[in-house]
Amino acid sequence: METNLDCRGLACPGPVIRCKECVEGQAPKHLTVTVDNQAAKENVTRFLTTRGYAVSATEVDGIVTLQATATGEPVAAPTAAPTAAPQAVADPKTAVFITADTMGRGDPELGAKLMFNFIGTLPELGEGLWRIILVNGGVKLTVAGSAVLEKLKELEAAGVTILVCGTCLDFFGILDKKEVGQTTNMLDVVTSLDLADKVIQI
Repeated sequence: METNLDCRGLACPGPVIRCKECVEGQAPKHLTVTVDNQAAKENVTRFLTTRGYAVSATEVDGIVTLQATATGEPVAAPTAAPTAAPQAVADPKTAVFITADTMGRGDPELGAKLMFNFIGTLPELGEGLWRIILVNGGVKLTVAGSAVLEKLKELEAAGVTILVCGTCLDFFGILDKKEVGQTTNMLDVVTSLDLADKVIQI
């Protein structure tokens, strides 16, 4: 049995939520999802992959058709709720929520320097640093030319999950220029902030 979802015109995280409801409610072996922007394509593909689907995509005149086939056990997903008891307080999860490419209000040049220093200091949080979530202007930190790009790559290589808002990347026209992190959606953002033991927002 094949299930078809037409998610054209849905704002983030609409396409992912519809896929989540379908997968959890029907568990289809084959699923076809139609979307109309690249951010939705990446978000839906990543979500279905984490739920154990192999996904292929075709695009015609800006309309993307995703063909998903269930292949086996799902892998861990950022949206997944914990199945075991919560972690002990001694081992907290810290999420860093970045909403701009500069830090503070005032002089942009100073703000850029402060952001550089802030990202460079995050390793001092140690193993408690869990996720970095970038939205709005913060997504500009993940593209070529960003002064903190290499620092973010080092954090990701060290095991820190970096989530980058796909809608924001698409808005700024830099979706294809991202060089670090996973393109994400508002469902992942909200879930991550909820699951974190501590949130640092700048």
